[in-house]
Amino acid sequence: MINITPTIGFVSLGCPKNLVDSERILTELRTQGYQVVPSYDNADLVIVNTCGFIDSAVQESLEAIGEALHENGKVIVTGCLGAKEDQIRKIHPKVLEISGPHSYETVLNHVNKYAPKPTYDPYTSLIPAQGVKLTPKHYAYLKISEGCDHRCTFCIIPSLRGDMVSRPIGNVLDEAKRLAESGVKELLVIAQDTSAYGADLKNRTGFWNGMPVKTDIQTLCEQLSSLGIWVRLHYMYPYPHVDKLIPLMAEGKILPYLDVPLQHASPAILKSMKRPGSIERTLERIHKWREICPEITLRSTFIVGFPGETDEDFELLLNFLAEARLDRVGCFTYSAIEGAAANDLANQVPEEIKQERFHRFMQVQQRISTEKLAGKIGKTLSVIIDEVDEEGAIGRSMADAPEIDGVVYLNEEFSVKVGDIVNVLIEHSDEYDLWGSLIN
Repeated sequence: MINITPTIGFVSLGCPKNLVDSERILTELRTQGYQVVPSYDNADLVIVNTCGFIDSAVQESLEAIGEALHENGKVIVTGCLGAKEDQIRKIHPKVLEISGPHSYETVLNHVNKYAPKPTYDPYTSLIPAQGVKLTPKHYAYLKISEGCDHRCTFCIIPSLRGDMVSRPIGNVLDEAKRLAESGVKELLVIAQDTSAYGADLKNRTGFWNGMPVKTDIQTLCEQLSSLGIWVRLHYMYPYPHVDKLIPLMAEGKILPYLDVPLQHASPAILKSMKRPGSIERTLERIHKWREICPEITLRSTFIVGFPGETDEDFELLLNFLAEARLDRVGCFTYSAIEGAAANDLANQVPEEIKQERFHRFMQVQQRISTEKLAGKIGKTLSVIIDEVDEEGAIGRSMADAPEIDGVVYLNEEFSVKVGDIVNVLIEHSDEYDLWGSLIN
């Protein structure tokens, strides 16, 4: 009897944390013997892993569900927007099943229901030790916890993903080791609140390779540094204990890169956002970090046009940018999210003022970025190669995370391969990117 292997189409939307969820679901599907296909036409079933963080992401998710229904007709929905089943059913009543974020077992049960599990032969259906990845072979996201304990008024992540739950440190390190052994050269450590890793477990001692290891971000970074690959930290709240990570960067154990989502600089707006920390203490900490590790790259994100933001509040934000001189900055205009507490705040800012502040913010930061990158001309940087096309190679320095930061162009350089880490002499810059030549 011939066993026909069911085929599954997969659409993954949203942030890197959602991408990791998609990789886990795909790995489990492959483990059960399903075949994942890149089109709707050949799929027995389509899974859409949705994002529901902001209105534009909700709209994108709803459109993706509609497209999958139109092109295939048999659709299972999961992810953040899946927590709002009524909203999905109202627009797409023909969806087969809906589940919320990190509902791996539920998704697999739904798949088994509509596309019965195939006969699995471990000798012909091998799964790579690192599992199925949606990123290029040379870098990977390492999610260390799920959920968040903060209650920021502009955010609905806790209602979608729950309070923070840290993964056992032994499991995290096992995954990191498998990824390194598979050829990954760069790990991007992520969570909703990465620097709080282990707090929910009271930083209890776990075990890895037969050794006791404390469940906290410092110990995790120390252990990851033994893998001999780039380790990059994202979504780090500036808690005091983050100071202990900076010497690890200065010693070259982890990348001198810190992504700290500050969101604003006005005390009144931060209070209204229910954001932790003090901008004065954050500035002091930034100065201290740069004293310990002068090469550190600091990235952050900010929101302009938050309800109640006055001209004075916005000027405080611009003044902070000028003093902090952050290396990489993202800016968003405030967008109301269904279910967010900030929707009910007084003094909503008109859209035209939001846009005007966004452009002023970006002009200030572009000047800072242009000056900082110009200072790298004449320096030799380590660069990881992401792409080689007809014009040459494109890579990233230690100061650049994939997808969100700048790149380094090596025009007419074809001797390198994707995943190589090479030395590059920087010769030119603009407000975001660098150009250079390979040094043998």
